[in-house]
Amino acid sequence: MTDSNDGAELSNDGAELSNDDAELEALIAAIPEGWSRMRIDGQTWAVTRTTRAGGKAVSLDAERLGSAEALGANVWLTGNGTILKPCEIPAETVMGFLRKAASARPHDGHGPG
Repeated sequence: MTDSNDGAELSNDGAELSNDDAELEALIAAIPEGWSRMRIDGQTWAVTRTTRAGGKAVSLDAERLGSAEALGANVWLTGNGTILKPCEIPAETVMGFLRKAASARPHDGHGPG
């Protein structure tokens, strides 16, 4: 939903979101709930999204299969905005991954993906 006066978006509970909040919410929503295998930049990743607290808390864990590369983050959707808490990695790394993962299709492991 957009307010015609200032272009700010509104969350489902009516709270105003910054452009960054709106992007993060859209990216998280694009990741399937549960475990998925995805092809991202030609590499296979196992991605797990777990939603709790009635949709207000989301955990994201991702592991590049066949590698030690991994990332994790928690996202809280609050009345004051969306909060990203990456686990021991920069927030921009998580955002970059989410941007790629949101446009990736789940991969079943057969064929080029």
